[in-house]
Amino acid sequence: MTNVTAASSLSTQGTQLNSSGTSMTTAASASLGQNQFLQLMMDQLEHQDPTSPSDPSQYLSELAQFSSLEQMNNVATSTTSGATDTANTQAIALIGHNVTYTDASGAGQSGTVSKVQFTSSGPTLTIGSSSGIPLTSVTEAS
Repeated sequence: MTNVTAASSLSTQGTQLNSSGTSMTTAASASLGQNQFLQLMMDQLEHQDPTSPSDPSQYLSELAQFSSLEQMNNVATSTTSGATDTANTQAIALIGHNVTYTDASGAGQSGTVSKVQFTSSGPTLTIGSSSGIPLTSVTEAS
């Protein structure tokens, strides 16, 4: 029988216990979800040595750490998504407005925003005849 002591080893190695208590490798499992964690914990409890049972407080501690990590990931995901949405909204709001921006050479330029494009690095603006100007280059809007 294979004993697995830490959930973190499962997420990096992709090892899980099957119903008979032997280890199996899952190539597709890159992370450990809450359901998989609880299933693993139940498998460990079912297949523990009756002469030396595990300390239940250890399982509660692991579950609390796992829940805390999951909540931190949820907050990080929503924060990133919120920042992207805010930048996109700000860029769209500038269409038709006169803005001042710093160009690639560091010189100040101004013009009217006529178009917004959304790229993987953030929204870019078309100002006058210049395109691909990052929203972060805008210094003033009127």
